[in-house]
Amino acid sequence: MEERKTFFVDLILPLPLRNLFTYRVPYELNEAIQVGQRVIVPFGKNKRITGIIAKKHENPPTLYQAKYIDYILDDLPILRPHQFTFWNWISSYYLAPIGDVMNAALPANFKLASETIIQIHPEFDIENADLDQKEKLIISTLAHREKANLVQLAEVISVKNIQWYVKRLIDKKAVITQEEINQRYLPKTSSFVYFNPELSETDFEQTIEVLGSKERTHEQMLALMKIKQLIAQEGVNQTFIEKKRVLQEEISPSTLNTLTKKGHLIQERFSIDRLQKDHKSIESLPALTNPQQIAYDEINALWNNLDIVLLNGVTGSGKTEIYIHHIQKALDDRQQVLFLIPEIALTTQLIKRLERYFGKKIGVYHSKFNQNERVDIWNKVLENSQDEYQIIVGARSSIFLPFSNLGLVIVDEEHETSYKQQDPSPRYNGRDAALYLASLFKAKVLLGSATPSLESYHNAQQGKYGLVNLTTRYQGVELPTINLCNVKNERSTRFELSHISTQLFQEIEACLENKQQVILFQNRRGYSPFWMCSLCSWIPKCHQCDVTLTYHKSSNHLKCHYCGYHTQPLGSCKACGSDRLEMHGFGTQKIEDEIEKLFPKAKVGRMDLDATRSKNAYANLIQQFENREIDILIGTQMLSKGLDFDNVFLVGVLDADFMLNLPDFRAYERAFQMLTQVSGRAGRKQSGGKVIVQTKQPEHWILSLVLNHNHKEFLNYELIERNNFHYPPFAKLINLTLSHLDENLLNEGAEALGNLLRHAFDHRVIGPEFPIIRRVQNRYLKTIKLKYEKSISDKKIKERLLTLLDSYNQHVRYKSIRISIDVDPY
Repeated sequence: MEERKTFFVDLILPLPLRNLFTYRVPYELNEAIQVGQRVIVPFGKNKRITGIIAKKHENPPTLYQAKYIDYILDDLPILRPHQFTFWNWISSYYLAPIGDVMNAALPANFKLASETIIQIHPEFDIENADLDQKEKLIISTLAHREKANLVQLAEVISVKNIQWYVKRLIDKKAVITQEEINQRYLPKTSSFVYFNPELSETDFEQTIEVLGSKERTHEQMLALMKIKQLIAQEGVNQTFIEKKRVLQEEISPSTLNTLTKKGHLIQERFSIDRLQKDHKSIESLPALTNPQQIAYDEINALWNNLDIVLLNGVTGSGKTEIYIHHIQKALDDRQQVLFLIPEIALTTQLIKRLERYFGKKIGVYHSKFNQNERVDIWNKVLENSQDEYQIIVGARSSIFLPFSNLGLVIVDEEHETSYKQQDPSPRYNGRDAALYLASLFKAKVLLGSATPSLESYHNAQQGKYGLVNLTTRYQGVELPTINLCNVKNERSTRFELSHISTQLFQEIEACLENKQQVILFQNRRGYSPFWMCSLCSWIPKCHQCDVTLTYHKSSNHLKCHYCGYHTQPLGSCKACGSDRLEMHGFGTQKIEDEIEKLFPKAKVGRMDLDATRSKNAYANLIQQFENREIDILIGTQMLSKGLDFDNVFLVGVLDADFMLNLPDFRAYERAFQMLTQVSGRAGRKQSGGKVIVQTKQPEHWILSLVLNHNHKEFLNYELIERNNFHYPPFAKLINLTLSHLDENLLNEGAEALGNLLRHAFDHRVIGPEFPIIRRVQNRYLKTIKLKYEKSISDKKIKERLLTLLDSYNQHVRYKSIRISIDVDPY
């Protein structure tokens, strides 16, 4: 008898751990186990968790007794081999535990753990469900408790592998997980009507004859005939029709219900795939103008020698048309395309444009999709059908999808800070990670922006990237005229309490008279940034963070934008007791309030984080603005990211000074980019667009460059400054943030770590020091910066840093201090 081999697997677990864990494979699973599958394993005393198999081997661990894996969740791997390479690169480059990378990469429904909260899907039809005894017991338990975690469910049905049963119920759309519960939205469904498949054509004719012979059933006969006609209009292979479409034909719900009870019709609720639109007519690709064609050819020529090209095209120059032609070329070569965008808000307009040319080959992936939808999209990309999902449009998380033959990566608005993940770990940059991902496939990369980042522009200057310039707007439309309005001189009685200058008021009035639309930009949300006592200058602050509370008029609350703390507005000063509390500063809500008073006949909309929390809020706002249902749109930085509106003539920037005076080495770069981008929303389809920039320092050199659309001069000047002061792109930065509830212990621990790092890295260590906001969620913060030359080995610096941090963490006194690492913190 042949001796059976003993196999072990190294697993990545969704925990903030840098090491893999080794488990033993039961003999009966020897043949089934594969790298890239998910398995359920015990972890700790009573916990069960989902892990990913990273390696299969025959070497038992030497430091501990390997536990057995419980169950395999997948028949086939859900990860491709290159994804492990990609995950490991993100882990090593951004100094993030591999478990954090797994958490960022996989949809939550791929990671069932003991603490996962489960609840019955609100639209689940319990009576008609096809469930086995264990599944029925789970549903019965959830119906009684409303929700439960996996440990509780395992106790009820007395099984160890509860994840297996929950996975099946998720697949049957019977339950949802905690993350979906928290997101407050559900898979989109709709009621459909279709004929009972057991009835033949002869049966249908007989039914029509019977119903038509009686006066009281005549309406039912007409309803059946109309439904048959509607279904026929949908197409040869169509067998059902949406219920709301039927009701539009003056067929009453009671008639439908009667026909359903009689067995002639079936009414059923189906999930609607949001990405499957009506693709009956696919348009031919848009013709390129002469400047676009030249740029397209230059990109192709540069790709012969370089893999990355930077397309520097002014706002409204038609970069998207160039993207579309390159996408078609990749599809012709049977390659997949990844189209990265910085904001979810951009998907609505972009998808509409791309669908006209590529139909159902388009797929969308971002955080507003619920977990079941993300799993579906993941599986579609994994299948790699040539008919659909060959083009993925998404935010930064879409880089983690299981591509198999990626041929083209497009990073639109490549300068955008939204590509950088701030919290939690891994704090990766989606643009930079996409470049590494492309290198694994030897794919071509096209970076596009009207205001390229200094890093990309410098790489183009150094010959690492190709550079193509597109200096004219589409079809020769002129760039907007930019005017600076010195609000320091604004003393008109009519506007002395307003944040809208006389000049801007007059321009808005003229636009409204000419039936044109207006965009107003203010990069602060809320109503008023802070309240202050006019007698003693006391300001209400958050109890948990060292920040002022922002007033939100819509909810009538003072809110902290860092921890979410909120409270009712105060009636009196807590320091001196006076009732003379005044609002200072202004956010988007206050501007909305003022505009509605100044222009009572205008239709006003607001686009900021507070107004777009729901899943379809972005799309609805953009649709309303495109349909001219909104005359004046007020918003934050969301408005600056590549949105394309035909009828916008005027853009007003209400407070340019706020952006210019931020304490950040990239403040000028970001201010220039933001002002240029938001200005670019004006006059995109008609010459003569206007931009009014309100400022108290019109002589500022950044504003003069914005005024003249002089991006190249700004880049060259800023590169000289960065080089002089040894900042990126001429140096590398790593930020360490230490936090603790005890300020004294934090100070002591930060000094100890600072000394340890200085001993190793000398003058390259800056700090420790308190950041501008020194306390968040009751934890005090201190930062240490590591700034080092690009000529030094990046890998050796990071390896040495991790070694020192491991040594520091061994100190019992400082073990409770949390340390977060941010590589390239910009």
